[in-house]
Amino acid sequence: MTLGLPRRAGVLPSPAPAEGATGTADMDGGTDAALIGESLTTPDRFAGLFDRHADEIHRYAARRLDDVTTADDVTAETFLVAFRKRARYDLGRADARPWLYGIASNLISGHRRSETRRLKAIARQAPERATEFEDRSAERVAADRLRPALAAALAGLGSAERDLLLLVAWADLSYEEAAQALGIPIGTVRSRLSRTRTKIRRSLESHDER
Repeated sequence: MTLGLPRRAGVLPSPAPAEGATGTADMDGGTDAALIGESLTTPDRFAGLFDRHADEIHRYAARRLDDVTTADDVTAETFLVAFRKRARYDLGRADARPWLYGIASNLISGHRRSETRRLKAIARQAPERATEFEDRSAERVAADRLRPALAAALAGLGSAERDLLLLVAWADLSYEEAAQALGIPIGTVRSRLSRTRTKIRRSLESHDER
């Protein structure tokens, strides 16, 4: 999936080349942290982060919001916010994905009502019999299409629970990465996911009994 946008069109500023620069910098080398660090003195380097991760962030936003145009906006704003806050980034973290997903999740929260309406609309579709719920089924939400029963279960979650669950299930973040993305302790990730699994299990069992 591509955004259909030039690298910086509406996403990144187009600063004047750094003194001594001879052209577009190579965006392929180094870790995410290296690109962010280099961008502090050569802002063009930050475009490499967009090239690496924009499609992934866009897929996540589009899946949650079911609206490509809004996903475009969320993706663009994610990298704008990241660019503005790049000086605060912990350069000891080589992979910037958790940071970017955390920013995207905050922006998606501004569309919470739209997301909930979509889930409830799916939940009203013809019911299907729920498959047997296993302990880690909640983290494998991405493996199946969103069934009405599961959509209803997701709609019934609190915003913090849904954000965490979908970062693990749809963004494929580890527990540690999800903790980084949301700025919470990893112990909170484990306990919150445990409660979320219980809620989803009960919701699916209730749906199956109807």
